Amino acid sequence: MLALGLFYIFVFMTIEKLHQLFLKYPQVCTDTRNIQPNCIFFAFKGPNFNGNKFASEAIKNGAAYAIVDEEKYMTGEAFVLVEDVLKTLQQLANFHRNYCKAKIIGLTGSNGKTTTKELIYAVLSKKYNAIATKGNLNNHIGVPLTLLTIKADTEFAIIEMGANHIKEIEFLCNIAEPDFGYITNFGKAHLEGFGGLEGVIKGKSELYGHLIANKKFIFLNADDPIQVEKLKNYSNKYGYSISDNKHYKITLLGSQPFVKLETEETVINTQLIGSYNFTNCGAAVLMGKYFNVPLEDIKNAIEAYVPKNNRSQIIDKKEYHIILDAYNANPNSMEAALEYFSNLPGNGKVVFLGDMFELGIDAKEEHQKIVDLASGMNFDKVYLVGQNFYKTHSKFTKFATFEDLSDFLKGNKLKKGNLLIKGSRGMALERILDYL
Repeated sequence: MLALGLFYIFVFMTIEKLHQLFLKYPQVCTDTRNIQPNCIFFAFKGPNFNGNKFASEAIKNGAAYAIVDEEKYMTGEAFVLVEDVLKTLQQLANFHRNYCKAKIIGLTGSNGKTTTKELIYAVLSKKYNAIATKGNLNNHIGVPLTLLTIKADTEFAIIEMGANHIKEIEFLCNIAEPDFGYITNFGKAHLEGFGGLEGVIKGKSELYGHLIANKKFIFLNADDPIQVEKLKNYSNKYGYSISDNKHYKITLLGSQPFVKLETEETVINTQLIGSYNFTNCGAAVLMGKYFNVPLEDIKNAIEAYVPKNNRSQIIDKKEYHIILDAYNANPNSMEAALEYFSNLPGNGKVVFLGDMFELGIDAKEEHQKIVDLASGMNFDKVYLVGQNFYKTHSKFTKFATFEDLSDFLKGNKLKKGNLLIKGSRGMALERILDYL
């Protein structure tokens, strides 16, 4: 065993040397089923698996090196021993982030993170070499993996940061060290981990704390009173607003069926539904302007963006017009989706709602609120799916499990018309499409 002091020197030197290896083999893999030739394999551990056991297999399958944290699995020169594989990945990502010249835009919030990230990426890519978080790789593993995709010629990296408890955003900021930041909003998401809405505000605002402490730049929605209050004494910022002339003006012209906005006498017709997507577009327009992307390019980038991966997707299947929003759900996004769907013209509206997860002690109350809201809207049918919705009180048809809903759909054909499918990722309500 190495003495403690010498051990830290060893770890420090390993990160520096490991980065040299990474520059030579700039591909990271964490799963032996997806090994790429000449990649570096990181042997992660979890409650039910130990990646160290598969390190030799990774080398046999083409990995150039394997990073392990158990000495007994080192069987050759292609193995690098570290104290902790995950921490090493995070340290390597931070080292690489500071090695490269790319400007980092940190992004968090309760709703709309991924859509906002994709819109910002689309806009900035019109002028700059940019990268962005793929999918929702926005946690303590995903953020480092994204940072390690930065190349020598990358000018901007848009890093999405997710969190479900206090101090998580702070931790991710310490890895990514963002130069700029934006918080989409503060809503009732992950209430169980944050301990309530005040905890959500505190947790998400850790991005502000990091940026302010390091005198970095903040973008904001100047119509959000929480953001305005949090940043009232900070001058290094740039905001957009519908009405406040002290900020960059962007106007919402409409949202039926798609969001339409205007800035500097330029109209932008998006392919995004719901007025709640206006602020996502606003952030992208604001950053495009700040970074001198021509307005015509901003317009073209936003108009070309089409939502996917179960996020407010518009799907026409046989006689059904479907709004599929089954990637995630919390009380705020659920309410916004219902209000949008209710205001759509036409009849034959059918709603499928799946449980909202991670609400803790607020779950019963928040699910009942959604049911009460839907009860006052002009829907022909509402189907509730999941243990939480099953316990609510209403006239709606309820199913405790998706399997129960599946049995129902097999024997009951839905009338043609408009469908809204909304629920948390764990409910996987996109499976409903198979029964239409």
